[in-house]
Amino acid sequence: MIPGITSSAEKVSNLAFAFSLLRGQKSADIRTLYKFCRSVDDIADSPNLSTKEKSRMLESWADAFIACDYSPFPSELSDLIFRRALNPSLFLEIIHGVSSDLHPVSYQTLYELRRYCWRVASTVGLISIQIFECKDPQSYTYAEMLGLALQLTHILRDLGKDAQLGRVYIPEEDLQHFQITRQALLRREREPRFSELMRFESQCIRKLFDEVKMVFPQSDRKNLLPAETMRFAYETLLAIMEVDGFQSLTKHYTLSRAQKIWCATKAFICR
Repeated sequence: MIPGITSSAEKVSNLAFAFSLLRGQKSADIRTLYKFCRSVDDIADSPNLSTKEKSRMLESWADAFIACDYSPFPSELSDLIFRRALNPSLFLEIIHGVSSDLHPVSYQTLYELRRYCWRVASTVGLISIQIFECKDPQSYTYAEMLGLALQLTHILRDLGKDAQLGRVYIPEEDLQHFQITRQALLRREREPRFSELMRFESQCIRKLFDEVKMVFPQSDRKNLLPAETMRFAYETLLAIMEVDGFQSLTKHYTLSRAQKIWCATKAFICR
């Protein structure tokens, strides 16, 4: 589950909208990265493939990256990797991350969950800042932290959707603290302290967004306009869920095009 990635049959995602702010080669390259992420994410989420088939397909992607043999890839992807000198291990981490979704999802601690988030979100950010041509070393820290914040927001937003796939990403230690059972979440049922749990998770994410803002590299502010648009978009999603009482077990939250444009405008103004 990669934040912002949506299947080709769905509406334009927050990630795709943010990337639409790019022009020229950067735009083409980031769309190539987006297609890769969507391809592996679609394999993991496909209802038409068995777990064995999904595993085999993802392993074939992984084997190519391990061998640094990109001949099986679409030409634009192999060209991107060579031309931008991208680290193949980051692509491999993305594949490992989505592969973990093939089996029942359960994380005992936030530390374990953060490892998953790094694989499916922070890695995408680290590849993206190379495409954005960021120069400040602090951009790497910013990308890692922003990826974590986006993914954790994504987890709260997709509680119901993930439950239908047999996945609960909220750490078991948090569930136990608020006396929430994994089984109830999988049934998409709100237990008495569900709202408390969600407010706790939301507050933790807001603190993380604050930390992201503190490490924002001013020297790369122009190149990071799409990333900042994503930050504003997911902070807005979080605020909408908070005001609505976190109905994400049975409701799917999205931003309207007008809201996305406003997020992009704020990102531009705040550069």
